[in-house]
Amino acid sequence: MPRSVAEANDALFAIRRLPFGVARSTACAAEVERIRSEGPEGALAFGLFSLTECYVWGEEVSKAYLPFTELLRWWDTHPEHFDQDDTHSMFWSFKWMVGQLMDFPTVPAEQIERTLDDMARRYALAGNGMNAVALERFQWARTRGDAQTESRYQEWVTTPRDDFSQCEACEPGDRASYLFEVGRVAEGIRMLEEVLDGRPGWTPSCATEPGDMLSHLQLAYLEVGDAEAAGRAHRRGMQNLGVRSPMAGPKARHIEFCARSGNPRLALTLIEEHARFLLAADTPYERWVVLTAVGAATGLLRATHGDTALRLGDVPARTVADLDDWVRRAALELAAAFDARNGTDRMTAATHAAWERAAQNTLQVSLSVLSEVDGGDVPIAAQPAAAGTTAGIANGAAGGGPTRTQPARPGDPNYVDVSALVAGPGGEPSTPTAGPPAPRPMSERTPSSPDEMLTRAEALATADPAAAARLYQSAARLLEAAGYLERAGFALAEAAELAARQGDPEVSAAFDRALRLLRAAGTPPRFVGPVARARARHALGPDDLAAALPILDRVLAELTAADGAGAATAPTADLLRSEELAARQEADRRSEIRHLKDTRARVLAGLGRHDDAAKAAETVAEDFARAGEIADAAHAFWLAGSARLAGGPRSDAVDLLESAVEGFGIAHRRDERTRAGNELIALLREFGRDEDAAALAESLAR
Repeated sequence: MPRSVAEANDALFAIRRLPFGVARSTACAAEVERIRSEGPEGALAFGLFSLTECYVWGEEVSKAYLPFTELLRWWDTHPEHFDQDDTHSMFWSFKWMVGQLMDFPTVPAEQIERTLDDMARRYALAGNGMNAVALERFQWARTRGDAQTESRYQEWVTTPRDDFSQCEACEPGDRASYLFEVGRVAEGIRMLEEVLDGRPGWTPSCATEPGDMLSHLQLAYLEVGDAEAAGRAHRRGMQNLGVRSPMAGPKARHIEFCARSGNPRLALTLIEEHARFLLAADTPYERWVVLTAVGAATGLLRATHGDTALRLGDVPARTVADLDDWVRRAALELAAAFDARNGTDRMTAATHAAWERAAQNTLQVSLSVLSEVDGGDVPIAAQPAAAGTTAGIANGAAGGGPTRTQPARPGDPNYVDVSALVAGPGGEPSTPTAGPPAPRPMSERTPSSPDEMLTRAEALATADPAAAARLYQSAARLLEAAGYLERAGFALAEAAELAARQGDPEVSAAFDRALRLLRAAGTPPRFVGPVARARARHALGPDDLAAALPILDRVLAELTAADGAGAATAPTADLLRSEELAARQEADRRSEIRHLKDTRARVLAGLGRHDDAAKAAETVAEDFARAGEIADAAHAFWLAGSARLAGGPRSDAVDLLESAVEGFGIAHRRDERTRAGNELIALLREFGRDEDAAALAESLAR
């Protein structure tokens, strides 16, 4: 019996729940082909729109025009098969396609103008508002450097918003980027500040916002000399570099910002991290944005770091000087291709102007959230008995991604909640409160005792993580001075964790001191382990990653030496009498060993030691599986497969990625299953196993 429209739509809805990527687009293409051959015709419009959407947002933009044009033909010949939602989606997708055509220099100007005229005609016939058409006409004029660009901008911003306007989160960033480009910096800053902070309880949010507007705003603050605001915008922007979209342009602007703000180490780390965008982004225009921003950075970095070696994969450059030469040449070649299509010199002129503006507008900005961390030895002070050594711990799972150690947030698989370690036994404070409580609520006064600081820091951790980090650090200093070394160590570790999530490039020193405090306090290694893992996860650059290895190895050796002996970790004879507690401690010890080994494998991958990383990850994946920790096993198999993809032999990655996909399925981790599946589908296609790739894509949507 043929499927109903509802049944076909349900299949498409299931596919659209997958993360964007090759798995989603492959499954959607197969479903559209099934609808074409078997029906029902009433589902084809939704299928073609869904496929267009998959390609636009799944890093396959060049494939989107074919299903889009088929969607238009279907509308022209069979409008009866379009319901209200299909009709809206068809008109909405016009905005994607007109904008994307501009982004490919091989698309003739005449084709873009015909498509723009067709969009305007169809919108007018349908009685739609014309705000979206005005936006696309402005963007086309801006791309060419047309003399009418300013009038087109005014036409856009004065045309009433309607159902097809840019989303409320995107429009301010689009407007401000133009204002910054033409030198109206103060006006653009006011606009974005109003949007970001002017409406209580609302933050602009979509696939790319507020990350995109913040990436522009941080650079604008450099130009007006506001270092404090620039640092805030940078930190906030780094936290909003989305998951749903690659956001290559915003990431490149953060690289430029770091170079222009006197943070070369972070700039170099980000260049290596995002090197793939130098070779390919969603569109050639976005690649030009990346090349131009990175060229602005390398132009500044070359003077002091020209001989610094970089690991850039397939990018043909080995040092900063090499990269500066290559990236500027590539940016100008791409700009020339656009100019040839557009019949102007606008893109070449914009490239040079961006580099000149970067060189002339630098400003020293401290990105450190924490104040300077004393790197000296920890005095061996008497640890008060009340401090205890059996603080609770909330262990996260092992993997934050396939190959690289990276920051994690609550809910991410690599998150470790170190705040649970600040309290003493049973969560009770182990430092006496100084005097009776003040009459005013603590939120209305400056906390003075460590306990007040810790309480306030915990309350602020989500709303103002930078302030919370500084409170944790202040509490740690007071606790250390009073001799409460263990609580000081955990408080400082929490400060470092929060600061790292804010992009503080100097957090390793805080983690290192926290570890020294914990060792001086005699903290059992199973509680030191999460701090060592956090230190490795937030390491910045190869040298910092390499420094994390001996720290991990030391804790692993201490935990392995315990060999299940409860006496090695239990603090008192009374606790040893509890067999249940001893068993739990032993389980915790073994679990921490697995997580430390997993983190160690990720560090090896981050250092480019792919063979060592693959072997270590596969071993710990099997350990996780034997322990019944299936999601962690899947993450480790994913890491092993990705390491084989990077270092070879690539054929060995197939079984490892299959194990990852299977494990995530058992653990009901849909998004991770799909992302690992994306890598596996691409690999299967590489080996000519197209049918297996299609079958996997279909299974991921079920």
